[in-house]
Amino acid sequence: MSRGSSLLEQAISYAGRSVLDVTPALLPRPTPCRGWNLDMLLRHASESLAALHDATATGQVALIPAAPDRHPAADPARTFRDQAGRLLAARATVGPRPRVPDIGDLPLPAITIECAGAIEIAVHGWDISQACGRNRPIPDALAVSLLAIAPLLVPETGRHPLFSPPVPVTAHVGLGDRLVAYLGRQPGGCR
Repeated sequence: MSRGSSLLEQAISYAGRSVLDVTPALLPRPTPCRGWNLDMLLRHASESLAALHDATATGQVALIPAAPDRHPAADPARTFRDQAGRLLAARATVGPRPRVPDIGDLPLPAITIECAGAIEIAVHGWDISQACGRNRPIPDALAVSLLAIAPLLVPETGRHPLFSPPVPVTAHVGLGDRLVAYLGRQPGGCR
């Protein structure tokens, strides 16, 4: 249980550093997620953090989330940071007992949710970094762990439309680049 928790916390820390580079002028920029700009990606990542918070705090995640606050003046980078803070605070209050939250009406072990969340947040942190022109790699220690579990959560078959096919990489690319390539992104920038 603690391994999934540690991965999620590392992913939030990494993505949080990427979000610090966001400025309002960068929000219209494209991201490695086809058809998404930085504003859209930040709002999506914030919704993911909210779902992880719900799983942690209430043990329930709705299949169709509540309508997010899409006020045009809202700062999506601040929303991301606020959602990350809410999730980390909720996690600090959860006791050591294993929880089996429900996604819709399907019970799913907390470690599975945490590992999926760690992949989601880390890779979107990389996407944010790319959109900001920073090319901040996913840390090797985090990437190696996420690479080990990614095939279990995102198999090579049946992944469309959520993920593109894996992108082939050479043997010399870093671990973070291997992870993003496995999830259908071109290492080193937008496609």
